[in-house]
Amino acid sequence: MKDVYLFSGFLGSGKTTLLKNMISQMKDKGLKPAVFMNELGKMNMDSDSVEDGVPLKEILDGCICCTGSEKSEAQIQTLLAEEDFDVLLIETTGAAHPVEALDAIFSPLFAEKLNFKGIVTVADSKRWMDRNNLSPQIRSLFLEQIRHADLILANKMDLLSDSEQGTVIYEIQSLNPTAQIIQTVHAKIPFSAVDNLATSPKKNIKQAPVSKLNLNAKVLQFDAPVQREKFEEWLRTLPDSVYRIKGYVPLEGDKYPHAFQFAYGMAQWLPEYMKMQNQIVVIGEGLEGVELP
Repeated sequence: MKDVYLFSGFLGSGKTTLLKNMISQMKDKGLKPAVFMNELGKMNMDSDSVEDGVPLKEILDGCICCTGSEKSEAQIQTLLAEEDFDVLLIETTGAAHPVEALDAIFSPLFAEKLNFKGIVTVADSKRWMDRNNLSPQIRSLFLEQIRHADLILANKMDLLSDSEQGTVIYEIQSLNPTAQIIQTVHAKIPFSAVDNLATSPKKNIKQAPVSKLNLNAKVLQFDAPVQREKFEEWLRTLPDSVYRIKGYVPLEGDKYPHAFQFAYGMAQWLPEYMKMQNQIVVIGEGLEGVELP
């Protein structure tokens, strides 16, 4: 049987960073990981984070749960039939309910071949502090992702004061008293933390399907390179309902675009050394008026 871990967490919490970290550690231990990724939009920028040689399947523009479960089952079945691996890492979209996503794993087509180890939820600690500013439906999903975890990474702890860190841990522990909580920066944990997981019985699920969350993904394409300062000024004008931006931004004076990540008002730039599509994916609520400057 192949061990399976499901990585959950809201948009921009650090799931992909955790995924990369786990892939590296598993390979160091002689394990062969495979990855199944889910993305809300029509493009998956995060798939570029998966190392060459690691089997990868994706489902785009839909959810691993509910309406996308049949596609998810087909992708996992293909992985099992065609690839040689020891551990399957599933990264859900930030809009997925983790327990609903388990439907694809427990398909009667291959359930006996998989050993589900548990749900690892990456919780953005700073967003937790401001959770009451989220819309009711989004806040409900955010809490559900934490409530059903077997292991919780209270991530981005470096952005909080000591007293705020204590408050976050106490409140999260109160919401999910059975899960282990680890304070993290950049979602860094040892593989042993997930390897020792023992799943717990899942509590009642509060349904929060994507179609009712009002979340949308919008692709914005660049016609020409932009100035970094002006682009960052534009970011500051975006409404709080923009939860996540990722993609490739062409900057004036640079031959290749920069890989760009944005979550909770914070931007990250990384240089690229090859041609990429000059576009970004914006994920959030009420994106009708969001356009490039």
